[in-house]
Amino acid sequence: MIQKIIPSVAEALQDIADGSTILISGFGGAGLPIFLLDALLEQGAKSLTLISNNAGASGVGIAKLVGAGRVKKMVCSFPRQPESGAFDDLYRAGKIELELVPQGTLAERIRAGGAGIGGFYTPTGFGTELAKGKDTREIDGVNYIFEKAIKSDYALIKADKGDRWGNLTYHGTARNFGPIMATAARCTIAQVREVVELGGLDPENIVTPGIFVKRIVQMGAAS
Repeated sequence: MIQKIIPSVAEALQDIADGSTILISGFGGAGLPIFLLDALLEQGAKSLTLISNNAGASGVGIAKLVGAGRVKKMVCSFPRQPESGAFDDLYRAGKIELELVPQGTLAERIRAGGAGIGGFYTPTGFGTELAKGKDTREIDGVNYIFEKAIKSDYALIKADKGDRWGNLTYHGTARNFGPIMATAARCTIAQVREVVELGGLDPENIVTPGIFVKRIVQMGAAS
């Protein structure tokens, strides 16, 4: 019997090792898996590479991990957010790495990773600091730079509902990066608001099929 519901966040995150690369869903607070991020802080893994829309804000979620010195590198589009002082200070001190990626490019790099594509050419960033060291070429009179696909060890995402097979639905804009991140990770762990029985999700509304999800934890489960 396929059973992807994990009874505790501690069990769901227990094998995340030092040095892991982790995709984290969210656009600001929408879709950010706070429940999983707080549990990751307790779990203790360090020297992490986190890939997300931003580097954390207002002292919660990613910002907690950054402030605790657990993040080696951030790959994101918006490193500076409200109350992002922890990241700012560590970056200026040379204690955390930053790979700045335009948001559309970030999304496409993740999508490419999930699709098994090695990378793609894009005009975004050509002629800027972001193009340094990257392959360039002209196609039909337009200059492009090559961007490598992103794949990760884990993806921590927030969904609305899930079943024991791992099928997921999302609520509104909380959908953002979650679906593509789920496809690009070796192990996707989803925080859900509600677990439903098989058949309780309308197949037409399932956004992330269970084949891409390894573990589901219901919000409010014991840690």
